[in-house]
Amino acid sequence: MENRTLDLGEFVGGGGGAAAGRRLPTHADLNLLRTFLAVYRSGSFTAAAPQLGLSQPTVTAQIRTLEQQTGRELFTRLPRGVEPTPPAHELAGQVAAPLDALAALDGGGPQSGRITPVHLAGPSELLCVRVLPALAPLVADGLRLRVTQGLTEPLLEELRAGRHDLVIATRRPRGRALESVPLADEEYVLVAAPTWARRVEEYPGDGGLCAALRDVPLVTYAEDLPIARRYWRNVFGKQLTARAAVTVPNLYAVLSAVNAGAGYSVLPHSLCQEYLDAGRLARLHAPEEPPLNTLFLVQRPGSESDPDVRRVRDRLRAAAQSW
Repeated sequence: MENRTLDLGEFVGGGGGAAAGRRLPTHADLNLLRTFLAVYRSGSFTAAAPQLGLSQPTVTAQIRTLEQQTGRELFTRLPRGVEPTPPAHELAGQVAAPLDALAALDGGGPQSGRITPVHLAGPSELLCVRVLPALAPLVADGLRLRVTQGLTEPLLEELRAGRHDLVIATRRPRGRALESVPLADEEYVLVAAPTWARRVEEYPGDGGLCAALRDVPLVTYAEDLPIARRYWRNVFGKQLTARAAVTVPNLYAVLSAVNAGAGYSVLPHSLCQEYLDAGRLARLHAPEEPPLNTLFLVQRPGSESDPDVRRVRDRLRAAAQSW
């Protein structure tokens, strides 16, 4: 095959600038275009840098060089991330498929397969219990995946900055800037170890379950008891007056403490289902309408063109029907 020097002017429609027709060695052009595509898909110089194995200043310098050579501004710099300009959309449409095809042919380096991994984020417990098992077949089929855990608000801010492709959020994002779809409804259950459950059942006084739980330690992940307070309000129609006996960093730690006999708590059903099925935990209450929290799948603007992002999104939506 004849070696051909790439003319970047051809990719952006030629024309107009002093840079049009200026040529570089083929390998240099490809490096700049790969950097451009990573920034375009990730939405920020910062997010693209680790995907490429480059420093953020190097990414910035390469994009600036590409803009000088094409004579076009490719990205509008924002407080968080960047926004592609019309010439950038045109360039991405012309070079994405060839670059992805070249990467697929390269079997010997980190660029084999897709150019960048899919970046997914969400609550730690849900990722471990539901999400990663659902995506395991895609990983076995060659998908590259990078997973981040955290709270919804910070993760959505990072999504806006281009650090993630998909976020599983515990609430719908405000405004219309981020596209989201309902993913699943998470049920919350009131649980304790069997020894505490028997003591609650044998409580001799009046007042029912709420009164019986006054003498049982409450385990939670936050001092303001957000999940337990919501359960009391929605199920019992009253305010929870108990204070936490134990606070721990996350829901996995809550589960561990409750399973060990530290007291009772309100937990996502997905997290404690295995313990309930095995009899290691007991469900203290079975309301006709248990409290539910809707999970949303939020997608980064501009990632729709990425086939692996679509694969992850579609797989999660299909798997969530049985969660």
